[in-house]
Amino acid sequence: MTDLTIKLTKIVSRAVHKAQEENRKNGVPNVYIINGKRVWQLPDGSFTDKNPL
Repeated sequence: MTDLTIKLTKIVSRAVHKAQEENRKNGVPNVYIINGKRVWQLPDGSFTDKNPL
């Protein structure tokens, strides 16, 4: 990887982690694709395959 790619990856990674934490703090579930399935991580840390919204 180039230096620019590494720097951009770090910046984006930090931004994603910050957004995930803000979602938890504000009671908003985070959405992920795990093994091809859409799952929601609820603010309490639990996961569900049912859309909680």
